[in-house]
Amino acid sequence: MVEAGHIPGAALGVVTADGRTWVAHAGHAATEPEREALTRQHWFDLASLTKVAATTPMILALADAGRIDLDQPLTTAIPDLRQYDVAGAAERRVTFRDCLAHRTHLPAVEPIYTYGDDPARLRAFVLQREWREGPPVYSDINFILLGIAIERLTGASLADWPLGEGLSFGPPPGPAAATERCTWRGRVLKGEVHDENAAALDGAAGHAGLFGTVDGVLQFARGLLDGSGASPAAIRAMRERVHGNRTCGWERRFAGWQGGDACSDATIGHTGFTGTGLWIDFDRGIAWTLLTNRVHPTRHGADAIFDLRIATGNAVAAAFGAFGAIS
Repeated sequence: MVEAGHIPGAALGVVTADGRTWVAHAGHAATEPEREALTRQHWFDLASLTKVAATTPMILALADAGRIDLDQPLTTAIPDLRQYDVAGAAERRVTFRDCLAHRTHLPAVEPIYTYGDDPARLRAFVLQREWREGPPVYSDINFILLGIAIERLTGASLADWPLGEGLSFGPPPGPAAATERCTWRGRVLKGEVHDENAAALDGAAGHAGLFGTVDGVLQFARGLLDGSGASPAAIRAMRERVHGNRTCGWERRFAGWQGGDACSDATIGHTGFTGTGLWIDFDRGIAWTLLTNRVHPTRHGADAIFDLRIATGNAVAAAFGAFGAIS
């Protein structure tokens, strides 16, 4: 895909539950304004992997600590949510688990960044807006609300939450892979969050804003595989279906999904718009991440990633099945 010019660069990492790791990388971290070779140390804008590598673990940790009940409404943490329609607002009945599993009436996305420049005012806008109702869809709004809930409960920015080595809300503390030539900001983005709404919300939001290296993402994945990175209750919540193919935060394997056809039924995964993805096969004790900057220099026409993800998942599963391990 790199050689054919479909993506500028990519890093692929595989980790087993007992810690064996394999990493490869190819291509460029940037092709404009100057070419820069991709290395293992480059930080990628993880986009929606923020939902599963930061926000979901944060919410589940707060549930473990007894700070929230996943089946209670968000108003237990955000009492001013739709505060001018306490009796009738559908948003006031939405629970933490509803948001984690994308089973709300909220829309997929909204150009929040077009409504102003002040992050605090935009958060207030999110909380007080009467969102149009529709059938449950995968929604950034769900996780923006979860991010606000975390901020309210902890009294701090999401960026202050302790994360593992190799994960950080931006700007990253190392070389970054470039993303899009942004028409809104008038420059090629490199080391600043690609998602417009996350950028407008001061760079750290529940749905996007996290950066990571391939090793950082693998370390997070291994923590779920071996149980060192989350409580048994939290890992169970990430694995058990809540709504359709959705768990708390993740997708479970289904026909035609981006993780390929060869993984076990106990596999969870998630993707990010910038060209990132992470899949964890609990039955086989293996996880893999494919990190690309497929939106560089433009998101338009960058659709080869969908076939690449499936082919990669199948290749990883085939190699693991053939050799019993990745060496």
